[in-house]
Amino acid sequence: MPPDLTPGAAGEVSGADLHWRALERLYASAPINHKFRSALEILGEGRSRISFLVEPDCFHAAGAAHGTIYFKMLDDAAFYAANTLVTDRFLLTTSFNLHFSKPIKGGRIVAEGRWISGRRRVLVAESWLLDEDGEEVGRGTGTFMRSRIGLSSLAGYSGRSEGS
Repeated sequence: MPPDLTPGAAGEVSGADLHWRALERLYASAPINHKFRSALEILGEGRSRISFLVEPDCFHAAGAAHGTIYFKMLDDAAFYAANTLVTDRFLLTTSFNLHFSKPIKGGRIVAEGRWISGRRRVLVAESWLLDEDGEEVGRGTGTFMRSRIGLSSLAGYSGRSEGS
């Protein structure tokens, strides 16, 4: 669950907090995320956590999570960790490397993301997946580039409903 917005000493919520809550709304509003039982939490600058429930409808024929699920979880966690540092533009994934450590047989998976470097045009972030026992089951590193898409133009980010 996202942290509450508690006013600071001056009685105002910080711009960073507003940006982070808007990123959480953006994640929740994306049509692809309606296909997954997941929730994003921005933990602070350069840090994100996404909790996923991996169910059998995500499995390959041998009964474990398909690699596309690993990519989705790792890319999202790294992406949102990086986008905490960019308040004006939507980022785009330009490359992503991932490593599978262990099959995911289902259950609650946590994807953690952390910004590594870059602030101007290109940002690099890493992410990892932890199963219900706290064991790492996958890891990735992504490169993200600023797009021409303004965050404020996206209904999910600004809090508007689609079409308004």
